[in-house]
Amino acid sequence: MFGYVLPSRDRLTEADKQRFRAVYCGLCRALGERYGLAARFILNYDFTFLAVLLWDGGDVEADHRRCIAHPLSGRDCFPGNEALALAADCSVILSWWQLQDALADPGKGKARYRAAALALQNAYERARERRPGFDGSTRAQLERLRALEEARCSSMDESADTFAVLLSGIAGEVADPVKRRVLEQLLYHLGRWIYLVDAADDLAEDFASGSYNPLLERFALEEGRLTEEAREGLVLSLDSSIRLMAAAYELWDFGAWSNVIRSVVYEGLFCVGRAVLEGTFHAAGGLRAPGGRNEEPL
Repeated sequence: MFGYVLPSRDRLTEADKQRFRAVYCGLCRALGERYGLAARFILNYDFTFLAVLLWDGGDVEADHRRCIAHPLSGRDCFPGNEALALAADCSVILSWWQLQDALADPGKGKARYRAAALALQNAYERARERRPGFDGSTRAQLERLRALEEARCSSMDESADTFAVLLSGIAGEVADPVKRRVLEQLLYHLGRWIYLVDAADDLAEDFASGSYNPLLERFALEEGRLTEEAREGLVLSLDSSIRLMAAAYELWDFGAWSNVIRSVVYEGLFCVGRAVLEGTFHAAGGLRAPGGRNEEPL
């Protein structure tokens, strides 16, 4: 994943911020316990939000534990549970296939991706054994996306659909049938939004390298930036995905996590999308290397 899914700090109470930090740290611990130290470096905001969406039932009390990143003060973190375990498993699988996709892209440098893939390989093999269905669906969608890229597909909807379907596949691991349907829709439209925002973020780089980018093909851009007309069309498409996410969110009671999720869906995504289109997202430190770890949030 990419690190674009951020809560809006202004919409959160201090208790919400502490709870979100505890999920972040709980997921970090789950990654380490299930997959070793190297897996902790894939931790980012998107995976933390995924854990929040998967959380079942009400709030639980966080524990104060030692932290390798903060050895003197430690950190509050939630103890392991099914949501953190599932988020950890899917995070490893998503990161692995993201690295494989980067290695297959002729427009990107290879050394750092090879090193990251080597460090993550054992973790991926264990995650694949635990979640074979999600691993298989992820691989299938990335193969479909690769075919669209090779054909230089000009439909941003068709290419975005591959990542949307990929991400919605996580819902298939959820036992409750009603929540599963809600998450399928919510994650589908989140995946579509992430794909298109990432395409906008990479626009200049992809133009310079000649790499496939659906926005370059869709709008026949002759330079590595959106025209005003193209920007308006992209904004409408992004906003439509967020509205459909919000509609899905309203169909389920997320309990203690409602404020955090609302802050992402109703404000955070809009703010990130605007920053990406204005070219200020990187400057604000909002994005790390693919699969790379964000700084501790909030």
